This record gives sequence, C-alpha cells and structure tokens, in this order.
Amino acid sequence: MGLSKIVIIGPAYPLRGGLATFNQRMAKQFNDEGHECRIFSFSLQYPSFLFPGTTQYSTEPAPADLKIISRINSVNPINWIRTGNELKTLRPDIIVVRYWLPFMGPALGTILRRVKKNKHTRIVAITDNILPHEKRPGDIPFTRYFLKSCDAFITMSKKVMSDLRKFEKMKPAKQVLHPLYDNFGSPILKEEARRYLEIPEASYILLFFGFIRRYKGLDLLLDAMAILKEKRKVSIEPPTPRLTNSSLPTPYSRITPHLLVAGEFYEDDKPYLDQIEKLGIKDDLILKTNFIPDNEVKYYFSAADVVIQPYRNATQSGVTPLSYHFNKPMIVTNSGSLPDLIQHEKVGLVCEPDASSIAAAIQRYIELGENYFLPHLRNEKQRYSWSELTKTVFELANESPIEK
Repeated sequence: MGLSKIVIIGPAYPLRGGLATFNQRMAKQFNDEGHECRIFSFSLQYPSFLFPGTTQYSTEPAPADLKIISRINSVNPINWIRTGNELKTLRPDIIVVRYWLPFMGPALGTILRRVKKNKHTRIVAITDNILPHEKRPGDIPFTRYFLKSCDAFITMSKKVMSDLRKFEKMKPAKQVLHPLYDNFGSPILKEEARRYLEIPEASYILLFFGFIRRYKGLDLLLDAMAILKEKRKVSIEPPTPRLTNSSLPTPYSRITPHLLVAGEFYEDDKPYLDQIEKLGIKDDLILKTNFIPDNEVKYYFSAADVVIQPYRNATQSGVTPLSYHFNKPMIVTNSGSLPDLIQHEKVGLVCEPDASSIAAAIQRYIELGENYFLPHLRNEKQRYSWSELTKTVFELANESPIEK
C-alpha cells in the first residue's frame, strides 16, 4: 500500500494503563516504518463513577515524537458526530481502532460510521475482547453496533476470534500474537531490582502483576499460598521431578516463596485482606497494591523468580508479553488463550484454575528451577514482533473493499 496516513483510535497519554501503552508503541512502529501515524484518544474515557481505580491519568512525561489528540468524549453523542466528521475530512488511509469494552461501542461505532462516508478510509479493529469478563446489560447490542462499522478485525487469541465469528462471519479477520512490551526498559539484575523495591535479596519471589479483579483469581492464589505454607509445616517432600537436563532439583522444603502482589485494586480490597488474615499468610506476602507507573515496571519483573497468572477466565493478557520481554517464566491457569501462549514445561507451567493445582504448579516450578525454562523462553519470544502486527493491519486493509 506504500506509505500511508494512519489514525489509531484508543486510549493514549495522558490516560494510563496497558491499552495506552500498546497504542503508543504501535504508533511508534508505524512511524518507524515511514508512515504518518497519530492517535485520537479520549478527552473523557470513563465517567468518574464508572472508573474503579484511583485515577485515569498518568503522572509521567508525555511520550516523545507522537502526535496524540485527546478528542473523544465517550458519553457525548454530539462529540461523536463532530469527531467522526473531523476524521472523515482528515481522510486517513487506515484507522486502527481498539475495542475492549461494550460501553465504548456506541461512541466508536458512531464515529466510524461518519468516517466511512468519505469512501476512502479502511477500518481495522483490534478486538481485545468481544464480550467482557464481567457481563452487563447492553453488551450484545453495543458490540454488534460497533462491529458493523468496521471492515476487518485483528484478534490476539482463539477465544476472541471465536467470539468475533459469532457476530461477524464474513468480514476479514486474522489472529496475531500480542507483541512484546519492549518499551519498559531492559531487564536489570535481580539484586538491583529487589534493593529498589526494598525486598530481601534472598527471597524467592512469585509475582502477581496487574490490576486486581475477581476474574484474575488472586483469591485462588492466596489459597494456594496457604496450602504451600501448610506443606512446609509438615515437611512433606515432593517426589523427584523428571528433568531433561543435568541440573539438580531444589528441594521444595528449603524454599519459602513470597508472593509479590503488584497492582491496584479495581474492586473492594476488604475481602482479600480478610482472606489473608484468616489464612495466616501475611508474612508470606509483599503487597504493593498501588498503580505501578511505567518507569517502575522493570523493577517488579526483574525482581521476580516467576510470574503467576491464576485467572479464572481470560482472553489474552498483557502480562504474558511483559514476562517474555523480561525473560520471566510463567505459571498460568488453563483459562482462555493463556495456555496457547505458554508451552507447558518449556516456557512455564499450565495448571487448573483452583488453589490445589496452582500450589502444585508453584512447587513443580521450584523443583525444576528458573534455568530449566530460560533457553525455551528466549527462543519463543522471537515470535512476538510489532512488525508482524503492522504487516497484518495492511494485509487486512488491502482485503477490505471500500463500500460504495
């Protein structure tokens, strides 16, 4: 298609979070390839009463060399029409629009319908979710309204592709791997990261990273920590693991794992704190339950021995590409697309979404040791590239005829 004018519609600075980070990194990739890319973000993303965190806004410096226009008001239909008309006149060759929540369907669907009147712009949606983890009234009609405004789709998991095809059976769609988040800095020494976070350097750290909601299964992981603590008390030795290299297993009874919970509560924290007290595992936890700014992400991943995603259900997770970037093996549950991205006993372990299975996986990981997984991890991460994503955008745009 040659050099193109591209607009990304989705959250960006000064909004914070994984979607903003993804959009900004994607825009940089388009620009690095010689295209002209800008982001149309939100002047109002969520009304404050709908936002579960402490703030929607970043306190970090703006990203360099990106054109970000905070324009979209998610609850103002007049704004949707004006923004759509502005983009229609701008005539980008491609709009890449993010869709992660049905609440955004009316705003984005209306904007895109206005744009399509220019008979020029092709619209490719990156659908993080088709239907949300936590269902609400309006999910299906809002999603259907949005999808009908798009020409083609990208998903990053089989689950989302399957959900998409229940609504849109004919339009072009491709699945890609979630690219690596490589804009959080390089890995640093484990000892240096732990000093920065004021974690004892000799600790064995299990990392739960990201905002906290029920579907992410932190309560299951807390129960698993209690199971492990009880096993240490009664000095039960695990069976000798099957190893495919010459390294010796670490006897589980010599390890006291500590769970580092790094992320903001997006729901009431009291049930979790009560659970911790009831289980008697407070001394086995390190709670950093505030929002983690981008410039501190490298410390949390570099400090960890393993990253754990104990999700009850999942589509894809931004924690997985972060773990790949920082060369951290993962323990994930058999939920959604998570097992598709983790080769069992290669780059990590897959277990069931229940406390006993999670506890057994943690024990198994400790037995095998980090060095067992690292060669596989470093090889697998080569498949996760931003250039593959942008190439797919152009392929889909070329497959999408302009409606006359």
